[in-house]
Amino acid sequence: MPEMHLRQRALPALTAVVLGVHALALLGLPLWSQVSAPHTEVAAMQTRALSLPEPPAPPPAAPVPAPKAPAPKPQQPRPKVQRPTPAAPAPTPEPLDTPIRETVEPLPMAAAPEPAASDASDASETAAAGSGPTPATPPAPPAPKPEPETPPTPSAGPAQGMAITSPDGTPLASDAPVPVQLPDPARLSFAVTGQAKRFNYSASAELVWRHANGQYQASQEVSLFLLGSRSQTSEGRITDRGLEPSRFNDKARKEQSAQLAFDQNLAHFSTGAPDAAIAPGAQDRLSVFLQLSALLAAAPQRYPAGTQISFITVSARRADRWTFRVGETETLDLPSGSTQALRLDKIAAAGDDQQASLWLAPSMQYLPVRIRLAQDNGDFADLQLKGRQAP
Repeated sequence: MPEMHLRQRALPALTAVVLGVHALALLGLPLWSQVSAPHTEVAAMQTRALSLPEPPAPPPAAPVPAPKAPAPKPQQPRPKVQRPTPAAPAPTPEPLDTPIRETVEPLPMAAAPEPAASDASDASETAAAGSGPTPATPPAPPAPKPEPETPPTPSAGPAQGMAITSPDGTPLASDAPVPVQLPDPARLSFAVTGQAKRFNYSASAELVWRHANGQYQASQEVSLFLLGSRSQTSEGRITDRGLEPSRFNDKARKEQSAQLAFDQNLAHFSTGAPDAAIAPGAQDRLSVFLQLSALLAAAPQRYPAGTQISFITVSARRADRWTFRVGETETLDLPSGSTQALRLDKIAAAGDDQQASLWLAPSMQYLPVRIRLAQDNGDFADLQLKGRQAP
C-alpha cells in the first residue's frame, strides 16, 4: 500500500517534468548538448535519409544502362535459335519447290523468243510507253525474222560466173546477158620464148579455134625441142552469154581434166580434188581468152581503160577467180608485123600461181596476138603471133 501511495505521488511530479521539457523544447533551448549529439547525428541521418528521395534523379540515368542492352545480345540468340529452327521445318521446302517449277516451266518458252522480244520491245516501248497490253504484240516480230533468211538463196545468181566493173567501181554486168560476138574460126601460130627451171628456151605454139552449130572447140599446144610438149583443150557450147565450156583437158606428162556441170553449178576433177562451185559465165584456162575476144568484139566501147572483167576460171585441179583490167592500145612489133592491140592484165590474187597478160587485135576481131604467162617460180612463156590461117 505505501508503494502505491509513493507511485501516486511520483506521477504528478513526472508529468510536471515532462511538461517542462516539452515547454523548453518549444522555446528552442539547447538541451543535452553533450548527450544530444548522437541524436543530432541520427537527425542528420534522418535528414540524409529524407534527402534520399533525390536519388530518384538517377532514373533518368536509367537510359544509360539502355546502351548496355543493345541489340548485339539479342543477336547471340539468333545463331543459336534461328539457325536450328529452319532445319526443323524441313517440310517447308516442299512448298518452295512448287513455285520454282512454276517459274522454270515458262522460262524455256520465254527464252526462245528473247532475241526477237528484245527487238520488238524497243519498238513497243517507243510506240506505246505506258500501255500494258502492248507487250503481247512483240511475239509478232519473230515471224519476220525468218523472212531475211530466204533472200540468201537467190543471191547465188548467174552473175557470179562473170562480172564487169566500170573504172569507177560501178558493176555493169547483171543477170541479163551481155553482148558477145565470136571471132571467125582460125588457126594462129606463135613464136614462143620462155624460161623453165632457169633454162631459157625457144619453141613454137599453135592455137586452133573452131565453132559451128552452137558448139565450139579450142586447142593450144606448145612444143619444146627435146623437152616434149604441153597441150590444153576446151570444148563446150555457145550460149547467149558466149562460151560455156563443158570439158577442159591439160596434158603434159599425164593428162588431167575438169568437167564443168552447169546444171549442178559444180566442176568435177579427174585428180580427185574436191568439187568446185561454178555459175553461168564461168570459163576454163583456155576458153577465158576467147571469151574476152567475144566480149570486146561485140561492144568495145563498153570496156574503157580501167574496166575490170572477172570470171570463175577452172583448171584441171581447182577453180579460181581471174580478173582482167582493160588497159590501153599498144603497138606491138610481132613476128607477123607491127600490130595495134589492146592490152589486158590479169590482176594478181592471193594464192594465184599464174600471172597473165593478153593483147587483143581489133583488126583480127580481137583475137589474141600475144599471150604472156608467168609462174611464181620465175618460169614464163611469151607467145607472139607469127601468122593466121583458116583452121
